[in-house]
Amino acid sequence: MSTPTTLADWLAHCERLHPKTIDLTLERVQRVRERLGLAFACPVFTVAGTNGKGSTCAMLEAILLQAGYRVGVYGSPHLVHFEERCRIGGAVVDAAALLPHFDAVEQARAEEALTYFEFTTLVILRLLMQTGLDAVVLEVGLGGRLDAVNAIDTDCAILTSIALDHMEFLGPDREAIGREKAHIMRAGRPAIVGDPVPPRSVVDHAQAIGADLWRSGVDFSFRGDAQQWSWSGRQRRHGGLAYPALRGTNQLINAAGVLAALEAMRERLPIPAQAVRSGLAMVELPGRFQILPGEPTLVLDVAHNPHAVATLAANLDQMGYYPRTHAVFGAMKDKDIEGMFERLLPLVDGWFLCDLPTPRAASAGDLEQLRLQALASRPATAASLPPQTSSTQHSGPASALRAALEAADPADRILVFGSFYTVGGVLESGLPRRTAKHLG
Repeated sequence: MSTPTTLADWLAHCERLHPKTIDLTLERVQRVRERLGLAFACPVFTVAGTNGKGSTCAMLEAILLQAGYRVGVYGSPHLVHFEERCRIGGAVVDAAALLPHFDAVEQARAEEALTYFEFTTLVILRLLMQTGLDAVVLEVGLGGRLDAVNAIDTDCAILTSIALDHMEFLGPDREAIGREKAHIMRAGRPAIVGDPVPPRSVVDHAQAIGADLWRSGVDFSFRGDAQQWSWSGRQRRHGGLAYPALRGTNQLINAAGVLAALEAMRERLPIPAQAVRSGLAMVELPGRFQILPGEPTLVLDVAHNPHAVATLAANLDQMGYYPRTHAVFGAMKDKDIEGMFERLLPLVDGWFLCDLPTPRAASAGDLEQLRLQALASRPATAASLPPQTSSTQHSGPASALRAALEAADPADRILVFGSFYTVGGVLESGLPRRTAKHLG
């Protein structure tokens, strides 16, 4: 095989190395990591959880940057371009910067059949290691115990919410899933648990290994009113805080966990109070209850399981009155799609169901069947549905959005959700927000 010379060629090469997309084990990654000599001299934050990981990483990054630290972040998946998975100093890395690290991992892997995620994780870890950073923030891809990110020993583990997702890999209930995610913790090091009601397995594992457990409502807490919020930890307090720039009812939970992690690491990474205020005020993360300006209002959210969609529904309820809500929806077939429909049926007047460009995705036809099942299974006591709800099927997110724009009036709202592929497909299309109908 000739050596790939472009990022696209390297990514295509990575897709061919292993027969499975997901093959959870740390053994292959650990062997290649050791050959590469991957280790960090600076503090490492590792973030796991069902929902809220990306927001937590973004807030942690923003505050550390405002404190003057040079920060590297690894997160996945990306929305449009692979390079989005790595940020250094707040900026997405250039594709060219990644190429020598692909070559190094290829040389080190020998005959190891790494998955796409394992290979690319090692690539980005090597880039971050050689950059000269003050702090590194790593987002777990799936679970925790056997995720490639867990090949790196963390200095501070952060667990966000624990909900039902990826059950075929992580287990049938919150206890099993929490146990898998808790394995990012390390003995004697801070372990921040932001879930207000964590599974018992999370607490038990932290105690069994001797981690420094920080629990929401026990070791740190927060409260807020309509204008501001406050946070208190073991020794520090922050009062009169503005709400994070990331929208959504769940963001205070994520922010509280971030502040706990920063207090736990204060001896190695001291943070002035102004950096907390500025970081939370300036944080950005595309696709997390992202509201784009213009008419009709466009809301982008990568929510892709019932827990996240329930939060999305609560956020939509707080947006105010819109005559109609149109939803562009595409999802992976291994998700609880019917459960997602159930939570949004009362809010959506028109569904624009779409195929997605991956074999893992449910087809638009599959989505329609599950929508009808969700409708049929609604209890008689459930909230009433919008009258004359419609549904159409489309070949992709861009064509679905185009149809939604044609159907929407300027005062309406269009929601795009269900998968990174759905939101990313809309962002990548570059479709104009306004048609002649909306400009007139």
